Amino acid sequence: MTKIAFIGVGNMGAGMAANQAKAGRAVKVFDRSAQAVARAAEMGCAAAPSIAEAVSDADVVITMLPAGQHVRAVYAKDVLPNARKGALLIDCSTIDVESARAVAAQAEAAGFRFADAPVSGGIMAADAGTLAFMIGGREADVADVKAALEPMARVATYAGDHGAGQAAKICNNMLLGISMLGTCEAFALAEKLGLDAQRFFEIVTGASGNCWSVSAYCPVPGVGPQTPADRGYEGGFAAAMMLKDLKLAQQAAAAAGGATPLGALAEAQYALFANLGYAGKDFSGVIQMMRGRLDELSA
Repeated sequence: MTKIAFIGVGNMGAGMAANQAKAGRAVKVFDRSAQAVARAAEMGCAAAPSIAEAVSDADVVITMLPAGQHVRAVYAKDVLPNARKGALLIDCSTIDVESARAVAAQAEAAGFRFADAPVSGGIMAADAGTLAFMIGGREADVADVKAALEPMARVATYAGDHGAGQAAKICNNMLLGISMLGTCEAFALAEKLGLDAQRFFEIVTGASGNCWSVSAYCPVPGVGPQTPADRGYEGGFAAAMMLKDLKLAQQAAAAAGGATPLGALAEAQYALFANLGYAGKDFSGVIQMMRGRLDELSA
């Protein structure tokens, strides 16, 4: 039986770890939150008292942590000194490219195989095991990385060497943030012009303006497939997380000398939405700000 150590079982990690357990793997979890660990234990995982104990006999170590500084610290202090030699290390956090490459270098120097494999899909996909993974690492390790991720994945795509997974995630989410704002503006304007939202949805999904933010994640309640908009903009992908990713994109652009003016505008819009008290709402809830109807959106 494959042994998995899963470090970080918050909103995303809990469902991911649970799907590893559902696949018949022995999963040990650790999180600083005892409540998060208890929730994962209810879903078939075993609680570990420390990261060191969780990784000590694991075949695969998976981390899902908030930011680059946490990933650097956890690997340097807890994972690399205590993991079983030969274990495959996979970081699924969304962090800066520099941190991903730094941790990869440390892991390889210690004799481990390492991959950065950030995810796209949000909490619902994490729970359903239908996340999209973007893999950065040695090409020789890709088959093993994909096998390790399989219980959690709809698709896992190799992006390139270490850090490429993070680069792909940052660029993808910048595009998503921009496209969602455009979608929200279009539906808000359509409403002002007297267009029925469902009919507008049907028109756009068959026309040149169609995109994932329209067809799969429509920000208008009762229109298209079920989305967080139908649950008061709860669940899904929090505006605070979108803002985090847009900040990473701006940092990466500055470091690389890239021009991302629309990304900067998107960051400003989500920062405003979050600062008004809606950081925990789904990022598509920004439509209520554009409609001038934030009073309908409970903070």
